[in-house]
Amino acid sequence: MLTLRKAQDRGHANHGWLDSFHSFSFADYHDPAHMGFGNLRVVNDDTIAPGSGFGTHGHRDMEIVSYVLDGALAHQDSMGNGTAGGANAGVIRPGDVQRMTAGTGVRHSEFNHSKDTPTHFLQLWILPERGGLQPGYEQVSVPEASKRGKLALVGSPDKVAGAVTLNADARLFAGLFDGAERQELPLPAGRLTYVHVARGSLRVNGQPLGAGDALKIRDEATLVLEGGDKAEVLVFDLKP
Repeated sequence: MLTLRKAQDRGHANHGWLDSFHSFSFADYHDPAHMGFGNLRVVNDDTIAPGSGFGTHGHRDMEIVSYVLDGALAHQDSMGNGTAGGANAGVIRPGDVQRMTAGTGVRHSEFNHSKDTPTHFLQLWILPERGGLQPGYEQVSVPEASKRGKLALVGSPDKVAGAVTLNADARLFAGLFDGAERQELPLPAGRLTYVHVARGSLRVNGQPLGAGDALKIRDEATLVLEGGDKAEVLVFDLKP
């Protein structure tokens, strides 16, 4: 079963410094029909104006993944990441994937420090397998060649080279598709699949999707990605 979620049907909030589209209920946008899909809770398509960002704020009991499309996102947190002497620089750019485990509680900030270039990124929240985890942070860089015409695993509950480790029963894939590039994958029985087109366009199981569109997939044996036009796509394998 395929369920289309059009980009124009998402929640939208423009705060001036932040232009945000919500695929699921978030902040002041509430729609009981769109509270999440499986253990995927948030897909926010955010553009931060130059020199602006999210001030320090707190989270808990959530796996938070950031995926940058354009610009750079500077991150600082209460674990020391993004600060002098911290374990990680805390800056992510196109091709980078960042995972923050909020766990028992973490405070962080995210800023676009460019004076003239917006930062466009996807903010993804996935429910963890259990509450009360130790807060954690990880970032990886995924080469474009790994995603060209195919799906690359960029987030997994198993420790996999080139992917962030998720404390959740979920896998995240990213791919770039253009022209004749095509991928067909079997889908595991009893799982949910969520496809989000970050930019460009392509066909997913015959369904045309444009930038910001998403497709919820249940009880299908195969995933087919084809007919891309400068498409960048994220695919989630999710716990029902």
